[in-house]
Amino acid sequence: MADHETEARDIDRVAVVRNLQQSTLFREYQQAFEATIGLPLVLRVAGSFQTPLQGSKRVNPFCTLMTQTNATCSACLRLQQRIEEDAAHAPRTFECHAGLAETAVPVRVGNHVLGYLQTGQVFLRQPSRKTLEKLTVIMAGRGPGAGTHCWKPVYLRTRVVAPKQYQMIVRLLTIFAEHLSTVSNRMLIAQTVKDTPWVTKMRTFITEHYGEHIGLHDAARLVNMSPFYFCKRFKGAVGFTFTSYLARVRIEKVKDMLLDADLRVSEAAFAAGFQSLSQFNRVFLRVTGEAPTSYRLRLLENKGKPARAPLLVAGRC
Repeated sequence: MADHETEARDIDRVAVVRNLQQSTLFREYQQAFEATIGLPLVLRVAGSFQTPLQGSKRVNPFCTLMTQTNATCSACLRLQQRIEEDAAHAPRTFECHAGLAETAVPVRVGNHVLGYLQTGQVFLRQPSRKTLEKLTVIMAGRGPGAGTHCWKPVYLRTRVVAPKQYQMIVRLLTIFAEHLSTVSNRMLIAQTVKDTPWVTKMRTFITEHYGEHIGLHDAARLVNMSPFYFCKRFKGAVGFTFTSYLARVRIEKVKDMLLDADLRVSEAAFAAGFQSLSQFNRVFLRVTGEAPTSYRLRLLENKGKPARAPLLVAGRC
């Protein structure tokens, strides 16, 4: 619990998700998904209150029409909150009051949920007469866009997707979410063209000196800022606190070093700048979602190499 709370404090989810949204990986996948599948896809930050699938060019016209009425918009936001609460650990699909399915798939950095891949706004079956009658009652008196002549033609043009086909679509998003989670740390510590000069300078400094002791005051002095102001600016620009960012850079260096089957986990940890194994194990688990020895074994098994057994000495990995 303590590690989870520390991670929550160290991450600016809005900044991190914004960086992921702007990444080439996500933008290309979103474009391919929407062009091939024909459904909207967005990456939404956890805890945000925004209309469903905001930002996609494939939003259902009926849903766009409904956002013009306050009562309908409020119902959609309540559904978003319900989906998010239930999708913290696995993909979840719900139907809104109009019978349209929406799905959220969690995206994580380690054990921390950053946001959700979201798609839907389709029927999983043709709407029945009873559904239409119920919706007509609900929509009565909800503003200029709520008259039957306005919403019904648009509503009935909504795409119908067979449940099994939709399950496969959700599976595709689950695989992509897992991939995003796997590469997110490396993506998020990478330099971007939008970095300001002082952020670029700091990223370069950390990359060149990660194996050394780097204190907060030293880092702030390098860019001529006070420690307090530096912390605030750095987290706002990068999405992580300075300490968390430095730890993540070191974790990526360890992961690279673990490709060498002859190098012990403990040796890689100390070479990357960690001062103790207990700190390293805790940070590695928090960032990657698994223990370093488990990651090492899985990595080497995937490469088809025999893993050297861990040294069975108290306090060592």
